[in-house]
Amino acid sequence: MVTRAEIGVIGGSGFYSLLDEAEEVEPATPYGPPSDVVTVGRIGSRTVAFIPRHGRDHRFPPHRIPYRANLWALRSLGVRQVIAPSAVGSLRPEHGPGTLVVPDQFVDRTSGRAQTFYDDGAVHVSLADPYCPSGRAVAVAAARSQGWETVDGGTLVVIEGPRFSTRAESRWFSANGWTIVGMTGFPEAVLARELELCYTSLCLVTDHDAGVEAGEGVTHEEVLAFFAANVAKMRTLVAQVVEGLQVERTCDCGSALKGIKLPIELP
Repeated sequence: MVTRAEIGVIGGSGFYSLLDEAEEVEPATPYGPPSDVVTVGRIGSRTVAFIPRHGRDHRFPPHRIPYRANLWALRSLGVRQVIAPSAVGSLRPEHGPGTLVVPDQFVDRTSGRAQTFYDDGAVHVSLADPYCPSGRAVAVAAARSQGWETVDGGTLVVIEGPRFSTRAESRWFSANGWTIVGMTGFPEAVLARELELCYTSLCLVTDHDAGVEAGEGVTHEEVLAFFAANVAKMRTLVAQVVEGLQVERTCDCGSALKGIKLPIELP
């Protein structure tokens, strides 16, 4: 059985069937337990650890997800590259439901979330480009090869949730030139960088957000139904991205902490 992993997937419960030779492990972290037990297995020749972001029973709302525990657990199992599929709303009329956005930037509009592992000592990690360029390139190529309408780059604005945006907020986000809106991309990307992990976000547009001209507002049921209808297609994409990631990393994500004295010991 597989006991360690090189690649992590943080997503919905529909991704359990990704893995062969799967077993469940319960890694301990200084930040409490992760969202659920971690399932470790294989996709082809690659070893993968999967965490259901909201828990398998969807018990964690976006602002209560144990983000630090999730990322720490993955690194402690050997993970160094993370793929993060999620559902998002579109802020651009031209990017309708079914579009796959691979963002290269995010804007944080959350409040009160624990967003760092370094609560003691001044540790300033560069985040100018928050997503792994190598992972993004693999994801874009994989999505296009499968026929997805794919957007290479764009800005994900992350809101606190669990409510959706007002029309005024959505129009403001769109006026700023931002591309998509979601609730879970922050602080995942930040915490991944603080652990020197590569982090690649795969954002499936499920709806037009409230202020976009083409939209009429969105409901919880509509988002879940659309994502569920596309989860098999997303599983196929995630599997292809996993197999396409480089075994030896050549990006700068793995040296993000170079020259920085850390107040804690990383797993």
